[in-house]
Amino acid sequence: MSDIVLDVRNLRVDFPTRRGILTAVDDVSLTIRKGEILGMVGESGAGKSMTGMAILGLLEPPGRIAAGSIHLSGDRIDQLSDREMQDVRGRRIGAIFQDPLTSLNPLFRVGDQLVETIRLHTDLTRAQARERAKALMREVGIPAVEERIDNYPHQFSGGMRQRIVIALALCAEPELIVADEPTTALDVSIQAQITALLKRLCRERGTAVMLVTHDMGVIAETADRVAVMYAGRLAEVGRVEDVVQRPRHPYTVGLMGSIPSLRSDAEELQMIPGAMPRLDAIPPGCAFNPRCAHAGPKCRQDVPRIDGPGAACWLAMEGATA
Repeated sequence: MSDIVLDVRNLRVDFPTRRGILTAVDDVSLTIRKGEILGMVGESGAGKSMTGMAILGLLEPPGRIAAGSIHLSGDRIDQLSDREMQDVRGRRIGAIFQDPLTSLNPLFRVGDQLVETIRLHTDLTRAQARERAKALMREVGIPAVEERIDNYPHQFSGGMRQRIVIALALCAEPELIVADEPTTALDVSIQAQITALLKRLCRERGTAVMLVTHDMGVIAETADRVAVMYAGRLAEVGRVEDVVQRPRHPYTVGLMGSIPSLRSDAEELQMIPGAMPRLDAIPPGCAFNPRCAHAGPKCRQDVPRIDGPGAACWLAMEGATA
């Protein structure tokens, strides 16, 4: 039996406007296996969060999936109705967002929110659900659970609130968790704790995790594989150690060069000239070609594509010339 939990094929997300159609995600294909963490990294506006929202069925109108398919453990979910997708979210796909306060209702105790979520997706009684809520809180590292289960969200620190959100995402033991910038609002020490927690839960439960972030350090510490996005397209996909140590796409090379290193004597960080194009001004060919020092005629005419490990770069593709 295949261990592929998430299989996204040729996904395209469009936003119709008065001036035409804007493509926010363009021909993205990726897979995540059971117990694997796939990191999605790129600049703001690269399309990584939009990919996550499409998988969750939470695209804001007029955004829509215009092409491609999304399969969860073999079942196609991108064509489900809103009602059917509500049953998938929470039960089969968990979500962790950047700001835990947007995921927690400030008017209800965290225990009640956990119990309500558990009962929504299982057949447990209220008493059984409360015991399960306590077990989940212990699992994610909340101390003094007997007392804290009846606290309100504002009575927890930012890091503890994010742990509660992770517990909410785990309530129905989902096959997949989409974590969208789960550590951005936290300080560095708490970030490390949350990423370590995600990694441990992934290994122990066999849950597939899609980790969306702009922080390459979080990816390097947490993910098994990484997908680098640029202007709505996949720029490079591969094992974390390969992409970090031997990046092939010029954009990925620039990302790696912009990370400070304790072993480097360089006084200044490398920078990538220019800026990522707007959705209504993506150039023909490779979207990165205006910022690439190695771009040739082919880079400015033809769009490079990848379907699996590799770099969407004509210069990096074996036997191809720009």
